[in-house]
Amino acid sequence: MYLEYYGLEQAPFSITPDPHYVFLSEHHRDALAHLLYGIQQGGSGGFVQLTGEVGTGKTTLSRLLLNRLPENTHAALVLNPRLEPVELLQTICEELRLPVNKATPVPPAAPASGKRKGKAAAPAAPRATATPGGKALFDALSAYLLAAYAKGDRVVLIVDEAQNLSTEALEQVRLLTNLETETQKLLQIILIGQPELRDTLARPELRQLAQRITARYHLRPLDEAATGAYLRHRLNTAGAKRFPFSQDAVRRLHRRSGGVPRLINVVAERALLGGYAHDLLTIDAKTVDRAADEALAPSSAGQRRELAKLFVIGGLAVAATVLAVVVARPDANRPASAAAATRTAAASLASPSPAPDADALLQRLRTTPAASTREWAALVAAWKAPAALRTVSPDACPAVPAPGWRCLRSRAQLEPLLRIDRPVLLRLRAEPQAAWATLLGADARRVTLSLDGAPLTIDRVVLAGVWNGEYLAIWPAPATLETRFAANDAKALAWVRQRLPAGSAADPAAALRAFQARAGLRGSGALDADTLFALTAGDPGPHLSARTE
Repeated sequence: MYLEYYGLEQAPFSITPDPHYVFLSEHHRDALAHLLYGIQQGGSGGFVQLTGEVGTGKTTLSRLLLNRLPENTHAALVLNPRLEPVELLQTICEELRLPVNKATPVPPAAPASGKRKGKAAAPAAPRATATPGGKALFDALSAYLLAAYAKGDRVVLIVDEAQNLSTEALEQVRLLTNLETETQKLLQIILIGQPELRDTLARPELRQLAQRITARYHLRPLDEAATGAYLRHRLNTAGAKRFPFSQDAVRRLHRRSGGVPRLINVVAERALLGGYAHDLLTIDAKTVDRAADEALAPSSAGQRRELAKLFVIGGLAVAATVLAVVVARPDANRPASAAAATRTAAASLASPSPAPDADALLQRLRTTPAASTREWAALVAAWKAPAALRTVSPDACPAVPAPGWRCLRSRAQLEPLLRIDRPVLLRLRAEPQAAWATLLGADARRVTLSLDGAPLTIDRVVLAGVWNGEYLAIWPAPATLETRFAANDAKALAWVRQRLPAGSAADPAAALRAFQARAGLRGSGALDADTLFALTAGDPGPHLSARTE
């Protein structure tokens, strides 16, 4: 019905998982990085725990994880954990294709003594069969893990909906971590579940298991900017040539759904139907409200309000324990996302150093001279900036360091910086020391930097432990552009509009707010330095190292 009306080739908001529609927010990328990181660290034997509210994308992440497993990694995925301990073992063995799931013959019972002579013996009962017992399954799994270890392979157990595991089954899972050699655990276990899983593992009788959890990540709902990006991604994937939701509609949709992707799908689908029924080319906030009233159960309103509160309170918190890093293949299973967000800098580097672990990185930061300006000099040279910039200190870079040039010291998450696709300096800290490193590129798991003139590659998780989002950027831009734009100067308005996507709103402030929402910036509608830097992403100048010119 509404597909042709809105120029769509297929329904964009189906709640059935479809890999073509996968959208990874910053939080989803962090969560996936933690899962992949835990697998690489498999020898430590710790559990990795991922929790999140219903509909936030945990199962989608588990499917992505299976598609991006490192080479020589075998995985057992348990989708229905409502099992007795022996059934759980049998399911794991079946997932790993161990030949222990066949029934084994049970010998017939011995004939009873004292039978009368002259009477025919009773016909023998059919031979019964029985499934292997817990010990046989455990022994078979142990032999399999030892064989995998001998070949240099990893084995991972992923339990989805782990909040449904019984106490006995959780204890069985814990016992699996006892399968080890003298130096290494043989099985890495990932528990994925709803927030109730955290409460379950806090019980005193499960403290032994809880103490073995070495990494925790709680997947939070999308914020408003990510909700808008999510809607655009799904509509673009479905073939949309224009974005049918107004900015107010996006804001209202985020509020009514609490930022939960599954609920966003439900409300957005209903809103498109409502817009079609009322001949609306642009969905407004009232249409979203009507759709939410019809599609969302009244009993879930309180839950959605709580989700919204949780996001506001803890949206910037990263509940994770930083682990040591194991080198992974730099180009393996690269995600199919846009432009620089999926690039790796390996293509243009002579030979990046192996990924250091967290302790080694901290030590390297502490030994980097605090006054080192190598990265600043390299950034100035990459931009072919005037000589006046070379004498400027990056720690005290003015907003206009030279005529026609800008310097910005701000904070951002990694993904927006990757979308801008420019080398910038990141402020890395290993108290009491701090040093500037140049962002060169990244993929789904790792980030490539230059520190004191030497390239290095680290996991995103390790970067989060030394970087709080502070960065520094330089680029050429017309003078006083922000004030001229605010005063509706025709040349300034034209400069900005040339850099906005085709089809942007006629109102400059509205067009800029939409751009800021897509770029993950504060949607003020005003031209500030952060927005100015993002707008110049397509202008001439250096890009991340793997960019093909």
